[in-house]
Amino acid sequence: MNFLYPSFLWALGVLAIPIIIHLFNFRRTTRIYFSNNRFLRQVKEATTAKRRLKHYLILASRLLFLFFLVITFCQPIIPAKNQLTEHHTIILYLDNSQSMSAQMEDKVRGLDAGVTFIGNIVSLFPPDTRYKLITNDFAPFSNSFKTKAEIIDLLTQIRLSPVSRTMQEIVDRIRQQGSAQEREVFWISDFQKSTLGTIPASLDSASQWHLVPIRFAPMSNIFVDSAYLENPFAARGEKNVLRVKVRNDGQRDIDQLSLKLSINGIQSGAGTIDVPQQGIAETTFDLATGLSGMNKATISFNDFPVSFDNEFYFALNFTDKIRVVEIKKDNQPSPVEKVYGNKQVFSYAGFAVNNFNYNLLAQADLVVVNGLNTVDPSLTGALVDYINKGGALLLVPGTDPDIASLKNLTQLPGLQAAAKAEPMELDRPDFSNPFFENVFEEKSVSLAMPRAARALDWGADRSAILRLKNDLPFLSMFNRGGKLYILASAFESAFTDFYQHALFVPVMYRIAASARRNETRPYYTLRENLITLRLDSLQPDVPLKLVGGREEIIPGQRAVGNRVFIEIPKFSVEQGFYDIVSQSDTVGLIAFNLDKDESLMDQYTGEEVKAQAGGGDNISIFTAASSNAFSNEIKERYLGTPLWKYALLLALLFLVTEVLLIRFLK
Repeated sequence: MNFLYPSFLWALGVLAIPIIIHLFNFRRTTRIYFSNNRFLRQVKEATTAKRRLKHYLILASRLLFLFFLVITFCQPIIPAKNQLTEHHTIILYLDNSQSMSAQMEDKVRGLDAGVTFIGNIVSLFPPDTRYKLITNDFAPFSNSFKTKAEIIDLLTQIRLSPVSRTMQEIVDRIRQQGSAQEREVFWISDFQKSTLGTIPASLDSASQWHLVPIRFAPMSNIFVDSAYLENPFAARGEKNVLRVKVRNDGQRDIDQLSLKLSINGIQSGAGTIDVPQQGIAETTFDLATGLSGMNKATISFNDFPVSFDNEFYFALNFTDKIRVVEIKKDNQPSPVEKVYGNKQVFSYAGFAVNNFNYNLLAQADLVVVNGLNTVDPSLTGALVDYINKGGALLLVPGTDPDIASLKNLTQLPGLQAAAKAEPMELDRPDFSNPFFENVFEEKSVSLAMPRAARALDWGADRSAILRLKNDLPFLSMFNRGGKLYILASAFESAFTDFYQHALFVPVMYRIAASARRNETRPYYTLRENLITLRLDSLQPDVPLKLVGGREEIIPGQRAVGNRVFIEIPKFSVEQGFYDIVSQSDTVGLIAFNLDKDESLMDQYTGEEVKAQAGGGDNISIFTAASSNAFSNEIKERYLGTPLWKYALLLALLFLVTEVLLIRFLK
């Protein structure tokens, strides 16, 4: 124990005053004569012993009162564990991720508590101390040291950030700001297990690391784990289903959670769902037919107290045209050109085989090789490479196909010319095949089917899309990295009337839809770094902009052909919708959501983090669960534990004891 003002110990000399008063009785006595004092002598002897005890107790109370009163003015303290030094540099890291919006035991938001903690820290250290404040945004102000006044001003600007940081990222950031001086690091965070990442095995031993865990009250959290279209290749206007998976991170079942689906600000669906504890439940929403263009879909629900993830954003883009390239024997119109002639849905280009630019393959969703008996080796090599890279090819043979060249193209060793036969009716489609989902309104067994005579035979195929009555395949699909569709007959009346049948349009539409390579996803998370867009027309030297609400951002970008690679400016964007704008035209829509790891609220304790970080003596933990408790704890560590209050209480206690002794002890 030490004294802040030890000079007051000279005042202990006042303890002599009660002793002097006790030793010398200055009151004058009066003598009284009695004829017989035998009985008085007995009373005097008995009373004197009691009075002597009373005087001793009163004397002790007075002495102790004066002693503790003097000690109070000396201000005794228990020495601090850490000493304040001059010319100190302090690193302050404040986790401002969305999870810090949860409440602590005292109903204070985690971020607000962290801001208060930093205020307590800067008010404690000497005026010449310099501070560096780091948040998840890695904002420019974190690159230089600030004064106390500047830090207090910055604290008023701190807001929740959509960016999550791992512990290794923060440690690397602190090391980049290295200084030769001794420094202390205050790490204020909720230490969320899902986002903290791998904890470094050791921390810089030249620095003192102070972990300040923000501990939340026990809670559960509901959030959307994922959402996707049942048929992601559906063209505009087609019926579709949105599937939503909801996750419960809590320790109790959630019954009858109400979910709402809004499209373009108008509620288009609602439902309830039961979500088991630590489990996932799935529900569906039917999307109305007729949706076209760019649509903003929002899934929302009510969940308290964690509400930052109560909305999930989903972009329904039906603006991308399906790019179809036809390679045919001449420039005559073909059934393929007619079926893909809808310019609102398809971007069609047809070329004669002797006038085809191979570079167009990279831009095509679907390539149709129609009516060629022979495919030359150079075109074969280009088409095989196109399929292997994820492209889709529909092969329609000619009337007299060269099997050797088609084998090289299809890589089907069993491919051969079919024996000549009369046209045969096709068997009705397998309605359970996902290829035909939502194609037929009525699944009739008496459906009239086209007829066909095969020019190609590739053997039995139980998974064929269409078959003849004799169970031999008419239309099949093979996975070759991409998709290879093979039709058994040429588009000639002598072989088939399929291209004139009502079934031809939905089958060709579905082939094109399944081939669409839509590189713009329905939603992105703010943890990702890159977006790939494919646009029909790009104006050189005109950057794309992201426009959301009143915010307009020009991100880093690079154009390659008809593709644009955009870096996600994660420090500027927030969860929600952003229009992709070229000059004044809106060319796309993207949706951003928080990384779902941010919604997992399980936390590390300070002891767990310290143990995984090596458990060195340079790592300390603050255990305060409220702002007032933290203020007291940090003062105790750096200023010591003051004891003057206890000394004052003891002084008052002995003063009261003296009064009671005088009043009641006879």
